[in-house]
Formats: sequence, structure tokens, C-alpha cells
Amino acid sequence: MRLAHADSPSERPTRLEVVWARHADEVRQAQRLRYQVFAGEMGAHLTPPPGTPPGLDVDRFDDACEHLMVRTAATDDAPAEVVGTYRVLTPAAAQLTGGFYSESEFDLQRLAAHKPRMAELGRSCTAEGWRHGGVILLLWSSLAEFMHRNALDIVLGCASVPMRDGGHMAASLWSRLRQTHLAAPERQVQPRLPLPVDELDGSLDVEAPPLIKGYLRCGARVLGAPAWDPDFGVADLPLLLDLNDLPNAYRKRFIGG
Repeated sequence: MRLAHADSPSERPTRLEVVWARHADEVRQAQRLRYQVFAGEMGAHLTPPPGTPPGLDVDRFDDACEHLMVRTAATDDAPAEVVGTYRVLTPAAAQLTGGFYSESEFDLQRLAAHKPRMAELGRSCTAEGWRHGGVILLLWSSLAEFMHRNALDIVLGCASVPMRDGGHMAASLWSRLRQTHLAAPERQVQPRLPLPVDELDGSLDVEAPPLIKGYLRCGARVLGAPAWDPDFGVADLPLLLDLNDLPNAYRKRFIGG
């Protein structure tokens, strides 16, 4: 467990701890935060398995995943509160679930050779009021340690772009990133439900959302055109980060070498 201090929404320094969930009740805390962000804020239409308690975001991959959480340290006045989370699906766990979550959105056949060294990150979210660099850096540092400890060096994930404008922002971001951050042809993938980018305005001057911007700074590459996720109301860009491509500054920060 790693400890840090950060400014809380009340502007008082709060001690944060980053931990891997070890019990079902801890996983539920992460799932509760995910529900608050995805359903409550984003308006996602979630379809959890039958019997799921209300107020939780649950899917068939959760039981196989490792769940990473940043939470406030408990005090005499308040219990611990989860303010950030990621889930990680390892290659061995992906075999148990029949594949990665990303394979429901993209044809990953070209990445087959990389799968034994590849972990999938997903369901990333932070609580309102905590969306600053401190929480994300704690999560990323622990993720880097996890990858190194498990001899994994490729990170896969779907990075979401809001579609409140009908998809024009996502189309414009793809139009820009395909010129600057597109992966080599042998690593490119195809969306199963493509965002109809040719029918959208791809000429807008847009900025990548903070999470995507952070991935790109670390050396991530876009694997292809975005998929449309109607349940979450977002466009998903497939991203891959080879830890061997980490810039030295980030390598020292996250891996220490």
C-alpha cells in the first residue's frame, strides 16, 4: 500500500492510499464509484448480471479482474472513500473469460502474438472533485509496478470520448491522432461497430481528454478508428502502450529505472 497527500474537494489536505482490492466488499466499493460516474454522471445504460445489487456497475469480466483503488484514509470523522479506480485483466484471466473486454468492440487478431505479455486496463474513473493529477499518478505508479512484477510490458485499453455533441469531437480527435499517433499497420485493429466518422465533422479544433492526453504523453499509440459504444454513449479509441516505449522521464517516475 502506498500513501500520499492530496488536496480534497474541501481544500484540506487528505491522506490517500492506493490498494488492490482483496475482498468482495472492496470490489463493490470500486463498482459503486463506477456506477456513480458512468450511470449517474454520464447517463450510461448499464446491464449488470441478474441479482446485482442496485447502485453497482458489474459485468462478466469483474470476477476475473484485479481491481486497483485510490481511497481516502479513514479518520475518526469519516470512513475511507474510494475516489479512483482501474481494473486490470491479465492474459491468464482473459483466457478464463474468453478474451479481453476490448474484443467486444474491436477485432484484435493482429495483436494475437502480443497477448501473453499484454494486460488490459478498463473501467477507469475518478470521483467528482478528485480529477486532478495526484489520483491518476498514484494509480499509474501502482499499475506500472504490477506490470513489472508480472513480467507484462504491453497495456491495452479503450479510451472513451464523450458523444454529447453527436460524435463530432470524437471524429475530429481521430482525424488528428491518425496523423500523429497511429500505430504501425501490423498493430492496427478494426472496430466492430464503427463510429461513422465520414458522416461527422472531423475538422474541429479539439483537445484530447486528459486521460487520453496522459496516455499519449507516455508513448501510447492509437490502434485504429473509434468504435461506437451506444450503452455508454461514447466513442472508444483503441490504445496500446508498450512500456518499452516509455519516455525516460516517465520510466523513472513509474518504474524507477
